[in-house]
Order: sequence, then structure tokens, then C-alpha cells
Amino acid sequence: MNEEQKQNSNKEEAAKPEMSELQKCEAQKNEYLAGWQRAKADLINYKKEELQRLEEFAKYHGAEFMRELIAVLDAFDLGLAALEKQGSVEKGIYMIRAQIEDILKSHGLTKIPIRVGDPFDPAVAEAIAEAESGEPPGTVLEEIEPGYRLHDKILRPARVKISKGQPASHQ
Repeated sequence: MNEEQKQNSNKEEAAKPEMSELQKCEAQKNEYLAGWQRAKADLINYKKEELQRLEEFAKYHGAEFMRELIAVLDAFDLGLAALEKQGSVEKGIYMIRAQIEDILKSHGLTKIPIRVGDPFDPAVAEAIAEAESGEPPGTVLEEIEPGYRLHDKILRPARVKISKGQPASHQ
């Protein structure tokens, strides 16, 4: 080998460690970048989940208070029924009840619609009594206590009496 070839060979060998050092730095940079990107994605996901949790909390924070007011409405209805049996009831009493109901509606509380003759739906109602009737089994015969929903969550299921079918004929 001549002198020039030896120098070129030495330069190439000297460049090889530099290339491997550069490759190490490049790999480390990629590792750090990927870690940073994962951490950033985790933070974004955490913020989204936390925001959803806070929205859910804000939406349902008054649920217990609403349950207590529903009990007051039930008592109010019982009082109105008793007054109606005694005679006429002042219009103002009905207006007070309607005002309470309007306030609850403005905060997301709605009455679950239950109609006599509809099939029983266990997702929104609770059967607390059964009676023989001419209706098919599982048909709502009477709404005993109204049910309420707070936004999209059942706060209290409606309590109903359902049909268990035709009475057994005696022979």
C-alpha cells in the first residue's frame, strides 16, 4: 500500500466511529421524541377525560337534592288529592305545584311518561303490583308513583301496577 492509500484507509476508519456516534445520537433523539409525543398524547387524553368527568359532575351534582324535592312533590300531590275529596281546591295551590315542577324542569328534571295500556318497560318503571285483567300480561294497568329522569339518567323509576293476564276461570 502506498502512503496515500493508508491515509485514506485511516480516514475511513476514523469516520466509522463518528458515524456510529452520530447513529447513537440519532437513535437517542428518536427515543426522546417518541417519549415526548406519548407524554403529550397522554396529557391530551387526561385533559379530555377530566373535562368529561367535570361535565358529568356538573350535570348531576343536584341529583340528591332533586330526589328530596320529588318527595315533596309526592306529598304535595297527596295533599291535593285529599283537598279535592273535600271540595274545591284553590287555583293558587295548583300554581305553586306547577311552579315547583317548572323549576325542576329548568334544571333538567323530567317526568317519565307512562301510559295505561302500554307494555311494561323495566328500563324506566318498576312493577310493584300485579292484578288479573283482560289486558295481556305485562301491560301497565296503573301508574302508582311517577318516575323522574335527570337529563338522561333515571333518578327514580315509575312505580306501576301491571297485568298478569286473564283471571283463571273456575269450572
